[in-house]
Amino acid sequence: MNAVRRFAFFFDSSSCSGCKACQMACKDKNDLGPGILWRKVYEITGGGWRRDGEVWIPSVYAYNISLACNHCEDPACRQACPTKAIVKGPDGVVVLNSRACIGCRYCEWSCPYGAPRYDGERGVMGKCDFCFDLVEKGERPSCVAACPMRALDFGELEALKEKYGGTDAIFPMPQASQTGPSLLIKPHRSSGLAGKGTAGVANDEET
Repeated sequence: MNAVRRFAFFFDSSSCSGCKACQMACKDKNDLGPGILWRKVYEITGGGWRRDGEVWIPSVYAYNISLACNHCEDPACRQACPTKAIVKGPDGVVVLNSRACIGCRYCEWSCPYGAPRYDGERGVMGKCDFCFDLVEKGERPSCVAACPMRALDFGELEALKEKYGGTDAIFPMPQASQTGPSLLIKPHRSSGLAGKGTAGVANDEET
């Protein structure tokens, strides 16, 4: 891997409205069938109500996380693939060769983010490739271009760090040390509370 140039996503959880324009743009660009999502938008909710005398005091909160493949430094999906259908390019882009894929789904089960998705009609896996065909032409990935809140950005990891800062995981994402995701997140103000209470994913049926 070229350590100087490593592509990554940036996501601003504090700005995301959960509209799923990024998700729909990805489906349209990649012609994905029903039920197949290469980018998922999770709604995290938590908190509750506390009674103080005659008054009920709320501590309810909610925020969104938009996740695709994070093109990890040490991809678990690549390690799990028995046919070596998953390779990592010189820019850190993790690509799945559908011609070599046998649809065993080991990559899907091993990925802590659930990024590879099974296409039952074709019998193979598929995943985000950073819209690299667009990137090579100097354009942005479809999800980034579609976001009306500008909550998504894309570029070289070090440049994104300098521009935005941020972290590589917020609740309920796994520890980034597992795979080293190419991802920066500006946390929502409530993400710190979520790890301490009863927060969870409110829209499992949509992801």
